[in-house]
Amino acid sequence: MKRYLILKLLAIHLVVICFVMVIVWLSIDMLAAGYFVTLMEKYNISPEPAHAMFISAVHRYLLWAFLGAVCLAVGLSFLMMRRVLAPLSRMTVITREIAAGNFSARIPGGSQDEVGQLARAFNDMAASLEEIENLRRNLMIDVAHELRTPLTNIRGYLEALDDRVLPFSTETFSLLQNETLRLAELVEDVLQLARADAAHG
Repeated sequence: MKRYLILKLLAIHLVVICFVMVIVWLSIDMLAAGYFVTLMEKYNISPEPAHAMFISAVHRYLLWAFLGAVCLAVGLSFLMMRRVLAPLSRMTVITREIAAGNFSARIPGGSQDEVGQLARAFNDMAASLEEIENLRRNLMIDVAHELRTPLTNIRGYLEALDDRVLPFSTETFSLLQNETLRLAELVEDVLQLARADAAHG
């Protein structure tokens, strides 16, 4: 990805440089050279050797300017892309960490440009995911605790009935039924929460 973006930026620079070079080259060949010949003829100087030297020198300097512009474009493209891609590369690494379950990973604060805004938005998203994950864990702990209480009560009553500690009475069966209804309500609440979460997702 990094090389591909550098090559794209470099290609854009090279297209602009080539376009400017062609315009300048044609302008010199058509306009400046004609003015030069007219000026030489005005002062009765033979334009042929001077004209050839002028065109040759201008073309040579244009080629040097082209090479310099290409080197400058390559250097600037490399520096700019390193600056732009550094937070994006960190974002890629941190995205993998978040996918692996490390929701506390964050991108260091960067610039105020669009890449910096993207980094801050990414950090906000990571913070939201971390908060949701913490809520989910707490919910699972709370649900497990709430489910354990009626199950423990039902088990205790059943063991007491089995050991003949408690008599078989309507009061005991009523307590078992109440705990069973409480357990069913908790399970239904968890199911509704899961359905709402699935519908929202």
